[in-house]
Amino acid sequence: MLLSIALIILIALAMGKLLKMVRIPPILGMLLTGILLGPFVFDLIDDRILTLSAELRQIALIVILLRAGLSLKLEHLKKIGRPALLMSFIPATFELLAVLILGPILLDLSFLEAAILGSILAAVSPAVVVPKMLHLMESGYGKKKHIPELILSGASLDDIYVIILFTSFLQAYMTGNPSFHLFYQLPLSIILGIGLGLFLGYMSVQFFKRFHIRDTIKVLILFALSFLLITLELTLKPWVSISGLLAVMVLGGMIHHEYPILAKRLVGKFEKIWVIAEIMLFVLVGAAVDISLVSDLGFQAILLILGALMFRSLGVYLALIKTNLIFKERLFVMIAYLPKATVQAAIGTIPLASGIPSGHLMLSMAVLAILITAPLGAIGMDFTYQSLLAKEN
Repeated sequence: MLLSIALIILIALAMGKLLKMVRIPPILGMLLTGILLGPFVFDLIDDRILTLSAELRQIALIVILLRAGLSLKLEHLKKIGRPALLMSFIPATFELLAVLILGPILLDLSFLEAAILGSILAAVSPAVVVPKMLHLMESGYGKKKHIPELILSGASLDDIYVIILFTSFLQAYMTGNPSFHLFYQLPLSIILGIGLGLFLGYMSVQFFKRFHIRDTIKVLILFALSFLLITLELTLKPWVSISGLLAVMVLGGMIHHEYPILAKRLVGKFEKIWVIAEIMLFVLVGAAVDISLVSDLGFQAILLILGALMFRSLGVYLALIKTNLIFKERLFVMIAYLPKATVQAAIGTIPLASGIPSGHLMLSMAVLAILITAPLGAIGMDFTYQSLLAKEN
């Protein structure tokens, strides 16, 4: 295991540095490292690490969401509330509709199979988007109109919406009965997630103000609370839907609102933790990618993904119609909503494991979507944010 960890760190850092020298985002080097070291190419990652891969990716997501929450101002979220809510489901819905239309035509899928595939492809990747938005927030790009906060919050809710859709469509396929749980699961998941995050954030602030402990211990406490929120989501899932990841981000936001001086110090701590968490997240996402699956796909698969992205971009544009964003700012939001990685790697294998005949195709499409959109979105954001967004001091 130690050899695997050493290889992951050294090769990922080297690949990231090389790509950065030619102005390509370092995370692509980390993804490529995972693909090369993973079980589908050179198989140099210890099986014990791969067994814990899902949990390690979850911890890395918690790091970026806590960091994002600690940098968020709740009053800003109030100002962007309606657009963020629209961004959480309109782009994903448009992409899903595109797959529903194109899936049966291009890939000979049934309507329900196309719905499952669409829900796999429709999620934006918080692992790619959130760090980029934090960088923009720190550097002042899009600050006046709160564009990074809009993208960050919308992308987080987008994943909740898509995963609930996926679960509903999969259940309908397996049981033969359509599931109508979505109509109450989604708003309930959001409301409970926000409520729990606000409550724990407020209680954490009161505890930290009363008991003077080192910031490092505070970080450990926040990690423990976040793990409990995720565990609570999984435990209550059969009966009630709660968004644990949303609760984690709101927890950080509440601390920033009630105790901004502490939040600023804790952000510095999480920035240091993110150095290793980022490597583990993207390398393990890459390790889950079996590029050999893509060789069986034809031009129709690429056409479907590109067509779905066009529909998604149209959905983004429509969601932003009544905002004060000018065209080039809306264009940047469209680019930021392109990348896919973590959700596709996490749920892409489920249809195949569930015995769905087209499960192999769905997994292959998830892999292809990662390979196309993660570089496209990451490079697109890095190359355009300075020209498309205004900088404020």
